[in-house]
Amino acid sequence: MPGDPGSDESGQHSSDGDLAWQPIAPEAKTFWTLGGTAVILVLDCVVVALLVRADERTGAFLALGAGLGVWLWMRWVVVRRWRSWGYAERDADLVIRHGVMVRTFTVVPYGRMQFVDVTQGPLDRWLDLSTVTLHTAAARSDATIPLLRTEEANRLRDRLVILGDVRAAGL
Repeated sequence: MPGDPGSDESGQHSSDGDLAWQPIAPEAKTFWTLGGTAVILVLDCVVVALLVRADERTGAFLALGAGLGVWLWMRWVVVRRWRSWGYAERDADLVIRHGVMVRTFTVVPYGRMQFVDVTQGPLDRWLDLSTVTLHTAAARSDATIPLLRTEEANRLRDRLVILGDVRAAGL
């Protein structure tokens, strides 16, 4: 967050060493906000409808206010979540980090990659976003970089495939 110790204007933390961290697309905030808004809206409408049906109009207005409060809190969480995501390409591996409360760092050696997927759902396509998934021999070590711009996801996929082939040939 701007103003946080150890973060620059893009929200990328400089305390993570000298790695050149790449953020996920800013449109990820829109993606997560739309999903959160849909859930909050449906739940709030159900609660308000039940309260109106029970002739609890004051409770219905309070539920609307609570729904707005939850939505504002969700927006704050979305921004923090977006800022937590990043990836860095190093000589021998790819490093991925994410997590607001629990910070996760994943290191995937290029030579261990078996294949790289780029996927898009309907909302992803509408926002021109894609998710890159790196598959390794051990399923537990698969790694995902969500919500990159499609052009960047394709560039990263192509680069990782080339680096994976070069590293695997050297084994």
